[in-house]
Amino acid sequence: MAQVLYGPRFGKEGELRLGCSATIFDAKREKVLLTQRTDNGRWCLPGGRVESGESVTEACEREVWEETGLKVRVTRLIGVYSNPDQLVIYPDGNKVFIVALNFEAEVISGELTLSDETTAYGYFSLQEMESMPMHGQHKSRIEDALLGSETLIK
Repeated sequence: MAQVLYGPRFGKEGELRLGCSATIFDAKREKVLLTQRTDNGRWCLPGGRVESGESVTEACEREVWEETGLKVRVTRLIGVYSNPDQLVIYPDGNKVFIVALNFEAEVISGELTLSDETTAYGYFSLQEMESMPMHGQHKSRIEDALLGSETLIK
C-alpha cells in the first residue's frame, strides 16, 4: 500500500505523475459511481495513471473500463488538482508527486463488474459518503463536479 506524506513542499521530492479520475452520475444526477480499492479499502472515483502515448481522455476512459467494465465517454473537465505539500511513496520505493485531472464521463455501454483493483462498487450520494472511508481528496472532486460547468484548478 502506498504511503502518503504531507509537509511543506514534500511534492518536490517525487517524480511528476499525471493521473485522472471520472465522475459518473446516475440518471438523476444525485449519486456518483464509486469503487472500493483493493489496496487500502477506501472508496474512490474510478481512475488512474496516464500512460505515455495516450491522451488524458483516453487514459480516463481506459481506467474506467479496466476498473468497472463500463465503456464511457468523457464529456467535460471538472478540475485539475495538485498539492505541492503531498508526496506518495509506493511499496517499491518510487516517490511521486501527482497532478490529477477529474472529468465527468457518461456510460455508453458495458456492465458494472469488479476488477483486481476493486472489491466493491456502487452509486452514492454526498450524504452517504459522509460515513464512508474516502480515498484522498476524491470527495472534494465530487463536490466540485456538482457545482456546475466551470473548470477548477486547485
